[in-house]
Amino acid sequence: AEYGEFQTFQHYFKQINLSWTMSDAFNKAAEEVKGLKASPTDDEKLALYANYKQVTVGDCNTSRPGMMDFAGKAKWDAWNSRKGVSKEDAEAAYIKLVEELKARIGMA
Repeated sequence: AEYGEFQTFQHYFKQINLSWTMSDAFNKAAEEVKGLKASPTDDEKLALYANYKQVTVGDCNTSRPGMMDFAGKAKWDAWNSRKGVSKEDAEAAYIKLVEELKARIGMA
């Protein structure tokens, strides 16, 4: 197929890791996770959050929340732990975890 200028443009942005489009599989997983029969564990929720943020935003770009914001600190730490992970690798990890959760927990 002939993609012309867009293929070059998309390739350029992928190279410098500024692509803003998510894959269909990622978007599907992000919707499916909302339909699980039960809630994932806190660690699984943090892994989902961290990978989702790494895909949609990139490396953590905010200050660590204050001492009393326990949930905020846990989320920040999880996301910051993914620093340097490529968008594609974070997408793959997110999709894999959602598939594991669907198999273990089931869909509503």
